[in-house]
Amino acid sequence: MVKDIGWKAFLSDDERYADLINGIGCGGLQVVDKTDLHEMDTQTGMLQGLRFIRSLPIRAKGRTLQIRDAVRKTAFGMNFAIIGVENQELIDYEIPLRNLSYDVGEYEKQARKIRKEVRAHSVGLSLGEFLYGFRKDSRLYPVVTFILYTGEAWDGPMCLHDILDFSDIPEKLCGMAADYKIHLVEIRKFEDTQVFRTDVRYLFDFIRNAGDKAALKALVNNNSYYEEMDDDAYYLAASYANVENLLKVKDYHRKDGKINMRSAIQEMIDDGRAEGITQGKAEGASQAKTAIILNMIRSGMTDSDIQTIAECDQAFIDEIRRSSAKKTHKSRWPFR
Repeated sequence: MVKDIGWKAFLSDDERYADLINGIGCGGLQVVDKTDLHEMDTQTGMLQGLRFIRSLPIRAKGRTLQIRDAVRKTAFGMNFAIIGVENQELIDYEIPLRNLSYDVGEYEKQARKIRKEVRAHSVGLSLGEFLYGFRKDSRLYPVVTFILYTGEAWDGPMCLHDILDFSDIPEKLCGMAADYKIHLVEIRKFEDTQVFRTDVRYLFDFIRNAGDKAALKALVNNNSYYEEMDDDAYYLAASYANVENLLKVKDYHRKDGKINMRSAIQEMIDDGRAEGITQGKAEGASQAKTAIILNMIRSGMTDSDIQTIAECDQAFIDEIRRSSAKKTHKSRWPFR
């Protein structure tokens, strides 16, 4: 949960989102700028009865809605593409079907809009065009979903055909079964981070080395970026580091609004507390979620956006706001 919230907060920055598209989808070429991105509703409409694993389905008017991690309508010249990003930590052996449902949902959202427009201007339509609400020259924007996998070596399926049982099925007929490929990015194996221009590069490097304490320390010590990290990047990186209490000490290593990951990790190592997160894991996760939400409040995000990103209700946000106000009051009056 903390990592999901962390990714949503991290990718809410359009410059990073554009960097991901350029790095993963365009081979590092600077094709997309942050100004080319347009916010989209992360809810995807699908037919009622489909099963979703990642998030709780929402029932609405006979449909099942699923919330995607992140999605942007992206301009490419005069055209657009819908680019989704999903965070995946565990291997899901059904993932081609799940991601297919995401993409079909996005296409269906476009088709519904086209049907409404076509039927509102029905002059000159053939019977079929009017009946199905799709003109001969109607077109959908392409949809692409990137899966950012942060777990160990992936041994799951890479396409829909990988989870279909073709035994005893004639070869010719097998070839007629539609396939669907997923676009999986194994971050722990992603070495060519030079394709990125933002701190996406350093986050990928951090996650890739998170399992090796010596390599992680060397990485942080040899790059000045980790001395001045933004809150959202620090929170997300810290959630992958096997270093206990890394989130608790963040404020002691803050200067001019940035956090020094290098000194924070060194403090944990020096204190002999960098042996993993076996104790206090649930407590740490709760504190991390609270800290991320508090940072979003301070950055001026609306409560409705925070609820969507953090998957929490208004009461939880209000409680964090009240608790923060009490701590601020006490710090101003220490002898009261």
